[in-house]
Amino acid sequence: MNAMNWPVVVPELVLLIAACAVAVIDLFVTDPRRRVTFWLTQATFVAVALLHLQLLDDATPYGMQEMLVSDAMGHALAFFACVAMVVTVGYAQPYLAARGMLKGEFFTLSMFMLLGISVMTSANNFLIVYLGLELMSLSLYALVALRREHAVATEAAMKYFVLGALASGFLLYGLSMMYGATGTLNIPDAFTAIGTGRINKEVLSLGLVFVVAGLAFKLGAVPFHMWVPDVYHGAPTPVTLLIGTAPEFAAFAITIRLLVEGFSGIAPEWQQMLVVLAVASLVVGNVAAIAQTNLKRMLAYSTISHMGFMLLGLTPTVIGANTLSAANAYSSSMFYIVAYVLATLGTFGLIALLARQGFESEEIADFSGLGKRAPWMAGVMTLLMFSLAGVPPLVGFYAKLAILQALVTTGATGYIALAVFAVVMSLVGAFYYLRVVKVMYFDAAPAGAPTVATGSGVSALLALNGAAVLVLGVLPGGLMALCRDAIYKALVS
Repeated sequence: MNAMNWPVVVPELVLLIAACAVAVIDLFVTDPRRRVTFWLTQATFVAVALLHLQLLDDATPYGMQEMLVSDAMGHALAFFACVAMVVTVGYAQPYLAARGMLKGEFFTLSMFMLLGISVMTSANNFLIVYLGLELMSLSLYALVALRREHAVATEAAMKYFVLGALASGFLLYGLSMMYGATGTLNIPDAFTAIGTGRINKEVLSLGLVFVVAGLAFKLGAVPFHMWVPDVYHGAPTPVTLLIGTAPEFAAFAITIRLLVEGFSGIAPEWQQMLVVLAVASLVVGNVAAIAQTNLKRMLAYSTISHMGFMLLGLTPTVIGANTLSAANAYSSSMFYIVAYVLATLGTFGLIALLARQGFESEEIADFSGLGKRAPWMAGVMTLLMFSLAGVPPLVGFYAKLAILQALVTTGATGYIALAVFAVVMSLVGAFYYLRVVKVMYFDAAPAGAPTVATGSGVSALLALNGAAVLVLGVLPGGLMALCRDAIYKALVS
């Protein structure tokens, strides 16, 4: 029984039991706004977040016969995912209720999606990585198709399912080859086997290609990005919010678990792949976003470019047998993911809030004159756009600065060149973010534009979201220290 170490999986058990309970309780809820289900779901997310926070400094490193790892990085990422889910469901309730889509399956699938994320952040075994990934992905496939009578949403769900199944096949095939090359399913044992040199290097290298391809799809990196614009555009806005926020923490977690903790012995090989993925994502994401008139598609291409920027932080390697340089870079990427998700939550939340007025508010032109119609909303949107663009003193600026600092401090010419290239691409990206601000303040509102309601709970949540973007930009030290500590403990454990 000691090998099972059940306390390590208490958050996952609580989430699983609660998801099943909510699925049954919702059968007896007749309220169209699903208040009982909504508050039970939110209470579960908060409780699970607190459990992960409590386990942040857990002294027992493994559970479930070493298939799960209990470390600061996993619990921190799971905590951030829980917070993101609380905010997302808060934004989603009024939007879905107004369209008759607020069903019990939305809450249940959201909880199972978070369960998959929680499993992935603590995975210490190839099979556990895949099980968590499929649990999360299958929940998202169903959520994208939530608006069943909508042709665009159904098309997006089909594309997401087919391409997602292909990417899962890539990852599973790559992991099976890794198992064949190393003879183990445990990630630390795979690292040890690679260090001994008694492995089949050809099989290992080929398996690595498939693993990186699968991870790139989940991150939405070029050239595995084709699903991102269509799914972001076609899915209901709250589901787009689900796809673009909490799952990013899981994708980052398994990237660190597999590539850094498992395959750091062949780091030069996967780092070269990540450099190519990062550069391509920055170019395609920023250039394609300029041509978009639909805000959700623009933000989809923006996501691709941000994932490219984040991947740059995973390219520096250990220098002179000192892991501090690598840990600094990886923690910068973790901080970047948190900053990106925080701004994305507010952006799509504001789109959902405006959409409740009887139109979807997905086109950039729909924000015309928002500075006069709803000054405080336009102010929050300006903060979010500036953060995504990397304008000081917002959290997005510090996140980009941390990545650039990690690249430059390596002292290598190639990394310095990558930093310069990233700055240039950020300047390109600033154009389409500033265009949204320009439309809000300098374009006239369209004729018959609906008035914007204020004073709701969602409005307060949006205000807090915008304030967090500002406060964490002015005072980023605590969050950066948490990320640095989490990554360092994961590397030395």
